[in-house]
Amino acid sequence: MSQAIKETHFSFPGQQGFYKGKVRDVYIFEKELVVVASDRISAFDVVLPRPIPFKGQVLNQIASKFLAATSDIVPNWVSATPDPNVTIGKRCEPFKVEMVIRGYMSGHAAREYKTGKRLLCGVPMPEGMKENDAFPTPIITPTTKAMDGAHDEDISKEDILAKGIVTPEDYAVLEKYTRALFQRGQEMAQEMGLILVDTKYEFGKFGDEIYLIDEIHTPDSSRYFYADGYEENQAQGLPQKQLSKEFVRQWLIANGFQGKEGQTVPEMSDEIVESISDRYIELFEKITGEKFQKAATDQLESRIEQAVLSYLS
Repeated sequence: MSQAIKETHFSFPGQQGFYKGKVRDVYIFEKELVVVASDRISAFDVVLPRPIPFKGQVLNQIASKFLAATSDIVPNWVSATPDPNVTIGKRCEPFKVEMVIRGYMSGHAAREYKTGKRLLCGVPMPEGMKENDAFPTPIITPTTKAMDGAHDEDISKEDILAKGIVTPEDYAVLEKYTRALFQRGQEMAQEMGLILVDTKYEFGKFGDEIYLIDEIHTPDSSRYFYADGYEENQAQGLPQKQLSKEFVRQWLIANGFQGKEGQTVPEMSDEIVESISDRYIELFEKITGEKFQKAATDQLESRIEQAVLSYLS
C-alpha cells in the first residue's frame, strides 16, 4: 500500500507557530500560512485512526482548481501550491462561522427533518419534502467554527449578529459571496454530469478585505449527486448515488459509530483504507474531469519539506 501522511512535524525558517486541524497541518508565518493537506480523514468531527493514501493530494488539487475558477467572484487566500499536498497563502483572520449552503434536503438537514424539525439555523424548511428533494431556493445554515476538535454547532444568522460574532455589514458580504460561489459550483458540477447538493465556505480578513479561505467544493466539504438517474431515484424513493464523504459516514454508521460518547471507531482494514482511497481518486476525476496523477510517495515528507523550503527561499 502507498505511504500516507498522518501528521507532519516540520520546522521552517521564520515559522511563528503551528496548528493541527482535523486534516490539515498549518505552519504559521508573520503574513503567510503554509498548509499541508495530510491524508487524515474525519467523520462526525472525529479523526479516524488510519490515514488514506492520496486523500490530501486529492483535496488540495480540487480546492486549487475551484479557488482559481472562482477568483473573479471573491478574492482568495492562495499565493502558491508548490507541492501536490501544499497550499501557501495569506494569513487571514478567520471569521468564527462556517457558511453552509444547502440546495437539497440531504445529510444533516435530512436527519433533522426526520426528527420533525422544520427550522434549521432559524431557516424554515417546507412541509412535505422527501430526503434529497431540492429546496425551492438554497438555504444558508451557518455553523460555529469549532476549535481544538470540538463539534461545530448550528447557529442562526440572528444569533451570529446578536452575539457580535460577525458585523451586519460583513455578514451581508459573506451571504452574497456564499450564494454566488454556490451558483458557480453548481454550474461547474452540471458540466461534469453532477449536482452540487450542499457545501461550506470559510472566509477571513486580510487587512480590511474579505477573502475566501480554506478549501472549496471538495468531497470533504461538499456533497455531490450524479445528475443521471436523480429524477428517477427521487420518484421511486431510492437513495441517490453520491460523490461525497457520505459513504465513509454510512460505513461508520453501519458499524455502530456516529461520534457519540462511548462509541468506538470500527477497525479499518487495509481493504477499507484502499477502497476509500480509490473512491477519493474517483471523486477527483469525476469532479474535475481530469485524470488523477499520483504523486510519488516513497519520500513523502521529504518531498513536501523541500517544496516548502524552496518556496520560502
